[in-house]
Amino acid sequence: MALILCIETGTDICSVALARDGEMIALRESDLGKDHARKVGVFTRELLDEHNVDPDELDAVAVGKGPGSYTGLRIGVSFAKGLCYALGIPLLAIDSLRSLAACLVEEHEAGIIDLPEWENTILCPMIDARRMEVYAELFDTNLNPRSEVVAEVVGDRSFSQVLVDGHRLVIFGNGAEKCRGILEWAEYVNVAPSARGLCAEAERKFAAGEVEDVAYFEPFYLKDFIVTASKKKLF
Repeated sequence: MALILCIETGTDICSVALARDGEMIALRESDLGKDHARKVGVFTRELLDEHNVDPDELDAVAVGKGPGSYTGLRIGVSFAKGLCYALGIPLLAIDSLRSLAACLVEEHEAGIIDLPEWENTILCPMIDARRMEVYAELFDTNLNPRSEVVAEVVGDRSFSQVLVDGHRLVIFGNGAEKCRGILEWAEYVNVAPSARGLCAEAERKFAAGEVEDVAYFEPFYLKDFIVTASKKKLF
C-alpha cells in the first residue's frame, strides 16, 4: 500500500502520474515539444498540489527505465534519482516497453480498444529508434514477456515467428508507424507511452522490495548513444 510518483520521459511524451495502491489517481502529460527537463518538475508540483500531498508523503518514485530516447531517459531518471535522494525514499525502475503494453491492456479491459481473439494475441509495443529501427518486446495479454528486448531493423520477416506459432500480433507505440506497409499481416492500434502504465508494476515492485541503488542506477539504453559531427563550419 503505497503512494508512488511515476515518471515516463523516454519518448517525445513527458508523462507524470500519481498512484495510490497501484491505481492512478492523477496524470499530467504533454507531447508538445521536447521540453521534458522543465515539464517533469512542473507536472510533479502540479500533481502534488492538486492532491494536497507533501513530497515527504511519497513512499517511492518509479521511472520508465527504457529503452527509449537517450536524452529523455537521462532527464527522467536524473529527476527521479534526485527526488529519491532528497526524500530518502526508494527508486523503482520499470521496463518502458512493458509499461506501454500495460497501457494497451488497460484500454482493452476498459472497452476503449476492442481486440477480438484476445487470449490468442501477442502484444508488440514499439518505441521509435533510429531510421527504420524500433525497440520492441513481445508480451502475452497477461504481460508475461515472450521475447527479449530487441533493437529491430524493420523488414518483412520481422516478428514472423508469431504467425508461425499461430498467434495474432498487435503493434502499437510511437515506433509502430514504421511497420505500416511492411508488416501488413499485423494489427495496429493507437496507444502512446504514458506514466499510467507504470502504476501497477510500481506497486508490485515496492511491495516486493525490488528497488534500485539510487547512486548507481542507469537507464537501459540498449544501444550506445551516437554523437554526430556538425556539418556547420564554425571557423
